[in-house]
Amino acid sequence: MEQSSYRIKGATGDWEVVVGLEVHAQITSNAKLFSGASTAFGAEPNSQVSLVDAAMPGMLPVPNAECVKQAVRTGLAIGAEIHRWSRFDRKNYFYADLPQGYQISQLFHPIVGEGAITVTTDEGTKTIGVERIHIEQDAGKLMHDQHPTMSYVDLNRSGVALMEIVSKPDMRSPQEAGEYVRKLRQLVRYIGSCDGNMEQGSMRADVNVSVRKTGDVFGTRTETKNVNSVRFIQTVVEIEARRQVDVIEGGGTIVQETRLFDPDKGVTRSMRSKEDAHDYRYFPDPDLLPLVLTEDFVAECAASLPELPDTKRARFTDALGISAYNADVLTADVDTANWFETLLAEGVEGKAAANWVTGELFGALNRLGRDISDSPVSAAHAAELLKLVGDGTLSGSMAKTVFEKMLETGDGAGAIVEREGLKQTSDTGAIDAAIADILAANADKVAEYKGGKEALFGFFVGQTMKAMAGKANPKLVNERLRELLASA
Repeated sequence: MEQSSYRIKGATGDWEVVVGLEVHAQITSNAKLFSGASTAFGAEPNSQVSLVDAAMPGMLPVPNAECVKQAVRTGLAIGAEIHRWSRFDRKNYFYADLPQGYQISQLFHPIVGEGAITVTTDEGTKTIGVERIHIEQDAGKLMHDQHPTMSYVDLNRSGVALMEIVSKPDMRSPQEAGEYVRKLRQLVRYIGSCDGNMEQGSMRADVNVSVRKTGDVFGTRTETKNVNSVRFIQTVVEIEARRQVDVIEGGGTIVQETRLFDPDKGVTRSMRSKEDAHDYRYFPDPDLLPLVLTEDFVAECAASLPELPDTKRARFTDALGISAYNADVLTADVDTANWFETLLAEGVEGKAAANWVTGELFGALNRLGRDISDSPVSAAHAAELLKLVGDGTLSGSMAKTVFEKMLETGDGAGAIVEREGLKQTSDTGAIDAAIADILAANADKVAEYKGGKEALFGFFVGQTMKAMAGKANPKLVNERLRELLASA
Protein backbone atom coordinates (compact mmCIF):
# COMPACT_ATOMS: atom_id res chain seq x y z
CA MET A 1 0.00 0.00 0.00
CA GLU A 2 1.30 3.45 -0.91
CA GLN A 3 2.51 5.63 1.92
CA SER A 4 1.90 9.35 2.21
CA SER A 5 4.80 11.79 2.34
CA TYR A 6 2.97 13.75 5.08
CA ARG A 7 5.07 13.85 8.25
CA ILE A 8 5.05 15.69 11.58
CA LYS A 9 8.37 17.41 12.20
CA GLY A 10 9.70 16.78 15.69
CA ALA A 11 12.87 17.47 17.64
CA THR A 12 13.91 13.82 17.22
CA GLY A 13 13.02 13.57 13.54
CA ASP A 14 9.96 12.96 11.42
CA TRP A 15 6.87 11.17 12.72
CA GLU A 16 4.28 9.27 10.70
CA VAL A 17 0.58 9.77 11.39
CA VAL A 18 -1.74 6.76 11.52
CA VAL A 19 -5.46 7.45 11.16
CA GLY A 20 -8.57 5.30 11.36
CA LEU A 21 -12.13 6.60 11.18
CA GLU A 22 -15.42 5.36 12.58
CA VAL A 23 -18.08 7.13 10.54
CA HIS A 24 -21.62 7.15 11.91
CA ALA A 25 -24.12 7.58 9.08
CA GLN A 26 -27.82 7.93 9.78
CA ILE A 27 -29.70 5.44 7.64
CA THR A 28 -32.29 6.90 5.30
CA SER A 29 -35.58 5.70 6.75
CA ASN A 30 -38.86 7.33 7.77
CA ALA A 31 -38.96 5.27 10.97
CA LYS A 32 -36.40 4.36 13.61
CA LEU A 33 -34.44 1.11 13.81
CA PHE A 34 -36.72 -0.70 16.25
CA SER A 35 -39.85 1.45 16.41
CA GLY A 36 -42.29 3.31 14.18
CA ALA A 37 -41.39 6.77 15.51
CA SER A 38 -40.50 9.40 12.91
CA THR A 39 -36.89 10.33 12.10
CA ALA A 40 -37.70 13.77 10.58
CA PHE A 41 -35.11 16.42 11.43
CA GLY A 42 -35.99 19.58 13.38
CA ALA A 43 -39.06 18.42 15.34
CA GLU A 44 -39.90 19.76 18.79
CA PRO A 45 -37.92 18.01 21.56
CA ASN A 46 -39.37 14.67 22.67
CA SER A 47 -42.13 14.78 20.05
CA GLN A 48 -40.86 11.72 18.14
CA VAL A 49 -40.47 9.16 20.92
CA SER A 50 -42.25 5.81 21.00
CA LEU A 51 -42.65 3.61 24.05
CA VAL A 52 -39.80 1.48 22.69
CA ASP A 53 -37.49 4.50 22.40
CA ALA A 54 -38.32 5.56 25.96
CA ALA A 55 -37.61 2.00 27.24
CA MET A 56 -41.01 1.50 28.79
CA PRO A 57 -41.30 -1.89 30.53
CA GLY A 58 -42.45 -4.74 28.32
CA MET A 59 -41.71 -2.99 25.01
CA LEU A 60 -39.95 -5.23 22.50
CA PRO A 61 -37.84 -4.01 19.55
CA VAL A 62 -38.80 -5.00 15.99
CA PRO A 63 -36.09 -4.49 13.31
CA ASN A 64 -36.87 -2.09 10.46
CA ALA A 65 -36.32 -4.04 7.21
CA GLU A 66 -35.57 -0.84 5.27
CA CYS A 67 -32.63 -0.07 7.56
CA VAL A 68 -31.23 -3.57 6.99
CA LYS A 69 -31.61 -3.13 3.23
CA GLN A 70 -29.78 0.22 3.22
CA ALA A 71 -26.86 -1.18 5.21
CA VAL A 72 -26.53 -4.07 2.75
CA ARG A 73 -26.68 -1.69 -0.23
CA THR A 74 -23.91 0.41 1.35
CA GLY A 75 -21.75 -2.67 1.80
CA LEU A 76 -22.29 -3.68 -1.82
CA ALA A 77 -21.36 -0.16 -2.98
CA ILE A 78 -17.90 -0.50 -1.40
CA GLY A 79 -17.41 -4.06 -2.63
CA ALA A 80 -17.69 -5.50 0.87
CA GLU A 81 -18.58 -8.99 2.05
CA ILE A 82 -22.26 -9.25 3.05
CA HIS A 83 -22.75 -11.58 5.99
CA ARG A 84 -25.82 -13.76 5.51
CA TRP A 85 -26.00 -14.23 9.30
CA SER A 86 -25.52 -11.39 11.77
CA ARG A 87 -26.63 -10.64 15.28
CA PHE A 88 -27.47 -7.73 17.59
CA ASP A 89 -25.61 -7.21 20.87
CA ARG A 90 -26.23 -5.03 23.89
CA LYS A 91 -23.57 -2.45 24.74
CA ASN A 92 -24.19 -1.67 28.40
CA TYR A 93 -23.49 1.74 29.90
CA PHE A 94 -25.39 4.31 31.92
CA TYR A 95 -25.97 7.80 30.59
CA ALA A 96 -28.92 10.15 30.82
CA ASP A 97 -29.61 10.12 27.07
CA LEU A 98 -29.79 6.31 26.96
CA PRO A 99 -33.05 5.33 28.70
CA GLN A 100 -32.57 1.57 28.20
CA GLY A 101 -29.21 1.56 29.96
CA TYR A 102 -27.74 -0.15 26.90
CA GLN A 103 -27.30 0.49 23.19
CA ILE A 104 -28.27 -2.18 20.65
CA SER A 105 -25.34 -2.64 18.28
CA GLN A 106 -23.42 -5.41 16.45
CA LEU A 107 -19.99 -6.01 17.94
CA PHE A 108 -19.34 -9.67 17.29
CA HIS A 109 -21.27 -10.43 14.11
CA PRO A 110 -21.76 -7.30 11.94
CA ILE A 111 -23.98 -7.36 8.88
CA VAL A 112 -21.17 -6.19 6.53
CA GLY A 113 -17.57 -7.37 6.51
CA GLU A 114 -14.43 -6.12 4.81
CA GLY A 115 -14.54 -3.75 1.84
CA ALA A 116 -12.53 -0.85 0.46
CA ILE A 117 -12.78 2.76 -0.71
CA THR A 118 -10.39 4.23 -3.28
CA VAL A 119 -9.43 7.87 -2.88
CA THR A 120 -7.34 10.31 -4.89
CA THR A 121 -5.04 12.82 -3.18
CA ASP A 122 -2.03 14.90 -4.17
CA GLU A 123 0.03 11.75 -3.58
CA GLY A 124 -1.99 9.75 -6.12
CA THR A 125 -4.58 7.00 -5.79
CA LYS A 126 -4.84 4.92 -2.64
CA THR A 127 -7.20 2.20 -1.40
CA ILE A 128 -8.42 2.54 2.18
CA GLY A 129 -9.64 -0.67 3.79
CA VAL A 130 -13.04 -0.83 5.49
CA GLU A 131 -13.08 -3.33 8.32
CA ARG A 132 -16.85 -3.56 8.85
CA ILE A 133 -20.22 -1.88 8.74
CA HIS A 134 -22.64 -2.60 11.53
CA ILE A 135 -26.10 -1.33 12.40
CA GLU A 136 -26.82 0.30 15.74
CA GLN A 137 -29.29 2.67 17.37
CA ASP A 138 -28.43 6.26 18.19
CA ALA A 139 -28.73 7.73 21.67
CA GLY A 140 -30.73 10.82 22.62
CA LYS A 141 -29.29 14.29 23.05
CA LEU A 142 -28.39 16.22 26.19
CA MET A 143 -28.86 19.99 26.22
CA HIS A 144 -27.40 22.20 28.93
CA ASP A 145 -28.69 25.61 29.98
CA GLN A 146 -26.47 28.68 30.17
CA HIS A 147 -25.95 28.24 33.88
CA PRO A 148 -24.51 24.80 34.72
CA THR A 149 -27.37 23.78 36.98
CA MET A 150 -29.81 22.03 34.64
CA SER A 151 -29.57 19.60 31.74
CA TYR A 152 -32.40 18.51 29.47
CA VAL A 153 -32.83 15.29 27.54
CA ASP A 154 -34.29 15.15 24.02
CA LEU A 155 -35.05 11.57 22.97
CA ASN A 156 -36.03 12.35 19.38
CA ARG A 157 -32.81 10.73 18.16
CA SER A 158 -33.07 7.81 20.56
CA GLY A 159 -33.40 4.71 18.43
CA VAL A 160 -32.56 6.36 15.11
CA ALA A 161 -30.78 3.84 12.88
CA LEU A 162 -27.07 4.33 12.26
CA MET A 163 -24.49 2.56 10.16
CA GLU A 164 -21.09 2.60 11.82
CA ILE A 165 -18.54 2.34 9.02
CA VAL A 166 -15.19 1.38 10.52
CA SER A 167 -12.06 1.92 8.44
CA LYS A 168 -8.77 0.16 8.86
CA PRO A 169 -5.87 2.31 10.14
CA ASP A 170 -4.72 2.91 6.56
CA MET A 171 -4.75 6.71 6.35
CA ARG A 172 -1.49 8.60 6.75
CA SER A 173 -2.40 12.28 6.40
CA PRO A 174 -5.19 14.79 7.04
CA GLN A 175 -5.85 14.92 3.29
CA GLU A 176 -6.32 11.16 3.03
CA ALA A 177 -8.77 11.26 5.94
CA GLY A 178 -10.67 14.13 4.33
CA GLU A 179 -10.85 12.46 0.93
CA TYR A 180 -11.98 9.19 2.50
CA VAL A 181 -14.94 10.91 4.18
CA ARG A 182 -15.76 12.87 1.01
CA LYS A 183 -15.78 9.66 -1.03
CA LEU A 184 -17.86 7.82 1.55
CA ARG A 185 -20.34 10.71 1.72
CA GLN A 186 -20.51 10.77 -2.08
CA LEU A 187 -21.28 7.04 -2.19
CA VAL A 188 -24.04 7.01 0.43
CA ARG A 189 -25.68 10.03 -1.20
CA TYR A 190 -25.54 8.37 -4.63
CA ILE A 191 -27.24 5.20 -3.41
CA GLY A 192 -29.56 7.04 -1.02
CA SER A 193 -28.62 5.14 2.16
CA CYS A 194 -27.77 8.37 4.03
CA ASP A 195 -28.34 12.03 3.18
CA GLY A 196 -24.79 12.92 4.30
CA ASN A 197 -25.87 16.16 5.98
CA MET A 198 -22.99 16.56 8.41
CA GLU A 199 -24.24 19.92 9.65
CA GLN A 200 -27.46 18.20 10.84
CA GLY A 201 -25.56 15.38 12.53
CA SER A 202 -26.69 12.65 10.15
CA MET A 203 -23.05 11.91 9.34
CA ARG A 204 -20.19 12.34 11.80
CA ALA A 205 -16.88 10.69 12.57
CA ASP A 206 -14.85 9.47 15.50
CA VAL A 207 -11.23 10.20 14.58
CA ASN A 208 -8.59 7.73 15.81
CA VAL A 209 -5.05 9.11 15.67
CA SER A 210 -1.65 7.76 16.68
CA VAL A 211 1.93 8.59 15.71
CA ARG A 212 5.05 6.51 15.20
CA LYS A 213 8.46 6.64 13.66
CA THR A 214 8.31 5.16 10.15
CA GLY A 215 8.41 1.38 10.28
CA ASP A 216 7.73 1.13 14.02
CA VAL A 217 4.70 -0.65 15.49
CA PHE A 218 1.53 1.39 15.90
CA GLY A 219 1.54 3.86 18.76
CA THR A 220 -1.18 4.34 21.36
CA ARG A 221 -4.23 5.93 19.75
CA THR A 222 -6.73 8.48 20.94
CA GLU A 223 -10.29 8.80 19.72
CA THR A 224 -11.80 12.25 19.14
CA LYS A 225 -15.59 11.91 19.16
CA ASN A 226 -18.37 13.26 16.95
CA VAL A 227 -16.46 15.44 14.47
CA ASN A 228 -19.06 16.81 12.07
CA SER A 229 -17.27 18.26 9.04
CA VAL A 230 -14.53 17.20 6.65
CA ARG A 231 -12.53 20.32 7.48
CA PHE A 232 -12.73 19.60 11.21
CA ILE A 233 -11.73 15.96 10.65
CA GLN A 234 -8.58 17.10 8.86
CA THR A 235 -7.90 19.66 11.58
CA VAL A 236 -8.26 17.04 14.33
CA VAL A 237 -5.77 14.73 12.58
CA GLU A 238 -3.24 17.54 12.32
CA ILE A 239 -3.52 19.02 15.81
CA GLU A 240 -3.88 15.70 17.64
CA ALA A 241 -0.83 14.25 15.86
CA ARG A 242 1.15 17.38 16.72
CA ARG A 243 0.03 17.15 20.35
CA GLN A 244 1.07 13.50 20.60
CA VAL A 245 4.51 14.17 19.13
CA ASP A 246 5.05 17.00 21.62
CA VAL A 247 3.98 14.77 24.53
CA ILE A 248 6.28 11.88 23.50
CA GLU A 249 9.28 14.08 22.77
CA GLY A 250 8.70 15.85 26.08
CA GLY A 251 9.18 12.56 27.92
CA GLY A 252 5.50 11.75 28.41
CA THR A 253 3.35 8.88 27.20
CA ILE A 254 0.13 8.87 25.21
CA VAL A 255 -2.89 7.68 27.14
CA GLN A 256 -5.58 5.70 25.30
CA GLU A 257 -8.53 8.00 25.81
CA THR A 258 -11.58 9.63 24.31
CA ARG A 259 -11.19 13.31 23.45
CA LEU A 260 -13.42 16.15 22.28
CA PHE A 261 -12.61 18.75 19.62
CA ASP A 262 -13.06 22.45 20.45
CA PRO A 263 -13.37 24.17 17.05
CA ASP A 264 -13.30 27.66 18.57
CA LYS A 265 -9.91 27.12 20.22
CA GLY A 266 -8.61 24.60 17.68
CA VAL A 267 -7.64 22.03 20.33
CA THR A 268 -8.70 18.59 21.52
CA ARG A 269 -9.51 18.04 25.20
CA SER A 270 -9.52 14.87 27.27
CA MET A 271 -13.03 13.55 27.90
CA ARG A 272 -12.56 10.14 29.54
CA SER A 273 -10.30 7.12 29.47
CA LYS A 274 -10.92 4.92 26.43
CA GLU A 275 -12.98 1.88 27.33
CA ASP A 276 -12.38 -1.58 25.92
CA ALA A 277 -15.14 -3.91 24.76
CA HIS A 278 -15.21 -5.82 28.05
CA ASP A 279 -16.00 -2.60 29.92
CA TYR A 280 -19.37 -2.50 28.17
CA ARG A 281 -20.25 -6.12 29.07
CA TYR A 282 -21.42 -6.91 25.54
CA PHE A 283 -23.75 -9.88 25.17
CA PRO A 284 -26.28 -11.02 22.54
CA ASP A 285 -29.58 -9.16 22.76
CA PRO A 286 -32.12 -11.70 24.02
CA ASP A 287 -35.06 -9.75 22.53
CA LEU A 288 -33.82 -9.97 18.94
CA LEU A 289 -33.36 -12.97 16.69
CA PRO A 290 -30.29 -13.10 14.40
CA LEU A 291 -30.62 -11.44 11.00
CA VAL A 292 -30.62 -14.10 8.28
CA LEU A 293 -30.38 -12.75 4.72
CA THR A 294 -31.47 -14.77 1.73
CA GLU A 295 -29.58 -14.76 -1.55
CA ASP A 296 -32.63 -13.23 -3.23
CA PHE A 297 -32.64 -10.35 -0.74
CA VAL A 298 -28.95 -9.59 -1.35
CA ALA A 299 -29.48 -9.82 -5.11
CA GLU A 300 -32.42 -7.42 -4.86
CA CYS A 301 -30.24 -4.96 -2.94
CA ALA A 302 -27.52 -5.22 -5.60
CA ALA A 303 -30.01 -4.70 -8.43
CA SER A 304 -31.30 -1.54 -6.74
CA LEU A 305 -27.90 0.20 -6.84
CA PRO A 306 -27.55 3.06 -9.33
CA GLU A 307 -24.48 3.70 -11.47
CA LEU A 308 -21.75 4.54 -8.95
CA PRO A 309 -19.63 7.69 -9.26
CA ASP A 310 -16.40 6.06 -10.45
CA THR A 311 -18.28 4.20 -13.20
CA LYS A 312 -20.19 7.32 -14.17
CA ARG A 313 -16.98 9.36 -14.32
CA ALA A 314 -15.37 6.79 -16.63
CA ARG A 315 -18.44 6.82 -18.91
CA PHE A 316 -18.39 10.61 -19.15
CA THR A 317 -14.73 10.66 -20.20
CA ASP A 318 -14.64 7.54 -22.38
CA ALA A 319 -18.02 7.61 -24.12
CA LEU A 320 -18.77 11.35 -24.17
CA GLY A 321 -15.26 12.77 -24.52
CA ILE A 322 -15.67 15.03 -21.49
CA SER A 323 -12.42 16.23 -19.91
CA ALA A 324 -11.27 14.45 -16.74
CA TYR A 325 -11.62 17.68 -14.76
CA ASN A 326 -15.20 18.31 -15.90
CA ALA A 327 -16.10 14.67 -15.29
CA ASP A 328 -14.81 14.97 -11.71
CA VAL A 329 -16.86 18.11 -11.14
CA LEU A 330 -20.03 16.66 -12.68
CA THR A 331 -19.90 13.44 -10.65
CA ALA A 332 -18.72 14.90 -7.33
CA ASP A 333 -22.28 15.25 -6.06
CA VAL A 334 -25.33 13.17 -6.92
CA ASP A 335 -27.53 16.23 -7.45
CA THR A 336 -25.11 17.64 -10.03
CA ALA A 337 -24.77 14.26 -11.74
CA ASN A 338 -28.55 13.82 -11.97
CA TRP A 339 -28.99 17.37 -13.29
CA PHE A 340 -26.41 16.75 -15.98
CA GLU A 341 -27.93 13.39 -16.89
CA THR A 342 -31.22 15.21 -17.55
CA LEU A 343 -29.45 17.41 -20.10
CA LEU A 344 -28.09 14.31 -21.84
CA ALA A 345 -31.51 12.65 -21.81
CA GLU A 346 -32.95 15.78 -23.48
CA GLY A 347 -30.52 15.28 -26.35
CA VAL A 348 -27.88 17.91 -25.59
CA GLU A 349 -24.36 17.09 -26.82
CA GLY A 350 -22.17 15.93 -23.93
CA LYS A 351 -19.07 18.11 -24.19
CA ALA A 352 -21.07 21.28 -24.85
CA ALA A 353 -23.35 20.50 -21.91
CA ALA A 354 -20.39 19.79 -19.60
CA ASN A 355 -18.64 23.05 -20.52
CA TRP A 356 -21.83 25.05 -20.00
CA VAL A 357 -22.70 23.48 -16.64
CA THR A 358 -19.20 23.85 -15.17
CA GLY A 359 -18.85 27.37 -16.58
CA GLU A 360 -22.06 29.38 -17.07
CA LEU A 361 -24.34 27.53 -14.67
CA PHE A 362 -21.92 27.12 -11.77
CA GLY A 363 -20.78 30.72 -12.19
CA ALA A 364 -24.36 31.94 -11.90
CA LEU A 365 -25.13 29.70 -8.93
CA ASN A 366 -22.02 30.89 -7.09
CA ARG A 367 -23.05 34.48 -7.74
CA LEU A 368 -26.52 33.78 -6.36
CA GLY A 369 -25.28 31.76 -3.39
CA ARG A 370 -27.27 28.68 -4.44
CA ASP A 371 -26.47 25.06 -5.16
CA ILE A 372 -27.71 23.05 -8.11
CA SER A 373 -30.60 21.49 -6.20
CA ASP A 374 -31.92 25.04 -5.71
CA SER A 375 -31.18 26.29 -9.23
CA PRO A 376 -33.67 28.88 -10.55
CA VAL A 377 -33.20 27.31 -14.00
CA SER A 378 -34.37 23.72 -14.36
CA ALA A 379 -32.38 21.12 -16.28
CA ALA A 380 -35.19 20.88 -18.85
CA HIS A 381 -35.10 24.67 -19.48
CA ALA A 382 -31.31 24.56 -19.70
CA ALA A 383 -31.53 21.79 -22.29
CA GLU A 384 -33.90 23.95 -24.33
CA LEU A 385 -31.40 26.81 -24.24
CA LEU A 386 -28.46 24.64 -25.30
CA LYS A 387 -30.40 23.09 -28.15
CA LEU A 388 -31.22 26.59 -29.44
CA VAL A 389 -27.48 27.27 -29.51
CA GLY A 390 -26.78 23.94 -31.17
CA ASP A 391 -29.26 24.48 -34.02
CA GLY A 392 -28.02 28.01 -34.71
CA THR A 393 -31.07 29.86 -33.36
CA LEU A 394 -28.91 31.60 -30.74
CA SER A 395 -25.33 32.76 -30.85
CA GLY A 396 -23.11 32.35 -27.81
CA SER A 397 -23.55 35.97 -26.74
CA MET A 398 -27.31 35.82 -27.29
CA ALA A 399 -27.47 32.64 -25.20
CA LYS A 400 -25.81 34.49 -22.31
CA THR A 401 -28.50 37.19 -22.54
CA VAL A 402 -31.29 34.62 -22.62
CA PHE A 403 -29.76 32.73 -19.69
CA GLU A 404 -29.68 35.88 -17.55
CA LYS A 405 -33.36 36.43 -18.28
CA MET A 406 -34.07 32.79 -17.41
CA LEU A 407 -32.36 33.30 -14.03
CA GLU A 408 -34.45 36.41 -13.38
CA THR A 409 -37.83 35.09 -14.49
CA GLY A 410 -37.70 31.30 -14.36
CA ASP A 411 -39.16 31.25 -17.90
CA GLY A 412 -38.08 28.79 -20.56
CA ALA A 413 -35.54 29.76 -23.21
CA GLY A 414 -37.97 29.43 -26.11
CA ALA A 415 -40.52 31.74 -24.52
CA ILE A 416 -37.86 34.39 -23.84
CA VAL A 417 -36.47 34.17 -27.39
CA GLU A 418 -39.93 34.72 -28.87
CA ARG A 419 -40.83 37.50 -26.46
CA GLU A 420 -37.56 39.41 -26.84
CA GLY A 421 -37.06 38.75 -30.56
CA LEU A 422 -33.61 37.34 -29.93
CA LYS A 423 -33.41 34.78 -32.72
CA GLN A 424 -30.14 34.61 -34.60
CA THR A 425 -30.48 35.17 -38.33
CA SER A 426 -28.85 32.93 -40.91
CA ASP A 427 -30.35 34.85 -43.82
CA THR A 428 -27.36 35.16 -46.17
CA GLY A 429 -29.14 37.82 -48.23
CA ALA A 430 -29.52 40.11 -45.21
CA ILE A 431 -25.96 39.41 -44.09
CA ASP A 432 -24.55 40.08 -47.58
CA ALA A 433 -26.46 43.36 -47.78
CA ALA A 434 -25.07 44.50 -44.43
CA ILE A 435 -21.52 43.52 -45.44
CA ALA A 436 -21.83 45.34 -48.78
CA ASP A 437 -22.80 48.56 -47.00
CA ILE A 438 -19.89 48.24 -44.56
CA LEU A 439 -17.33 47.55 -47.28
CA ALA A 440 -18.63 50.51 -49.32
CA ALA A 441 -18.39 52.81 -46.30
CA ASN A 442 -14.86 51.66 -45.47
CA ALA A 443 -13.14 51.43 -48.84
CA ASP A 444 -9.84 52.61 -47.36
CA LYS A 445 -9.83 49.77 -44.82
CA VAL A 446 -10.78 47.28 -47.52
CA ALA A 447 -7.71 48.38 -49.46
CA GLU A 448 -5.50 48.04 -46.35
CA TYR A 449 -6.89 44.58 -45.69
CA LYS A 450 -6.24 43.45 -49.25
CA GLY A 451 -2.79 44.96 -48.95
CA GLY A 452 -1.94 42.51 -46.18
CA LYS A 453 -3.35 44.05 -42.99
CA GLU A 454 -5.35 40.96 -42.06
CA ALA A 455 -6.00 42.14 -38.48
CA LEU A 456 -8.69 44.39 -39.97
CA PHE A 457 -10.86 41.31 -40.51
CA GLY A 458 -11.99 41.57 -36.88
CA PHE A 459 -13.06 45.17 -37.53
CA PHE A 460 -15.32 44.06 -40.40
CA VAL A 461 -16.81 41.26 -38.27
CA GLY A 462 -17.58 43.70 -35.46
CA GLN A 463 -19.16 46.22 -37.82
CA THR A 464 -21.32 43.53 -39.42
CA MET A 465 -22.54 42.18 -36.08
CA LYS A 466 -23.30 45.74 -34.96
CA ALA A 467 -25.26 46.41 -38.13
CA MET A 468 -27.22 43.20 -37.60
CA ALA A 469 -27.93 44.14 -33.94
CA GLY A 470 -25.91 41.13 -32.79
CA LYS A 471 -28.38 38.69 -34.34
CA ALA A 472 -26.34 37.47 -37.28
CA ASN A 473 -24.95 33.95 -37.24
CA PRO A 474 -21.24 34.55 -36.46
CA LYS A 475 -20.10 31.56 -38.51
CA LEU A 476 -21.99 32.82 -41.58
CA VAL A 477 -20.71 36.35 -41.05
CA ASN A 478 -17.13 35.07 -41.11
CA GLU A 479 -17.71 32.95 -44.20
CA ARG A 480 -19.50 35.68 -46.18
CA LEU A 481 -16.98 38.36 -45.20
CA ARG A 482 -14.02 36.32 -46.42
CA GLU A 483 -15.71 35.64 -49.72
CA LEU A 484 -16.91 39.21 -50.30
CA LEU A 485 -13.60 40.74 -49.22
CA ALA A 486 -11.78 38.45 -51.62
CA SER A 487 -13.97 39.58 -54.49
CA ALA A 488 -14.07 43.27 -53.52
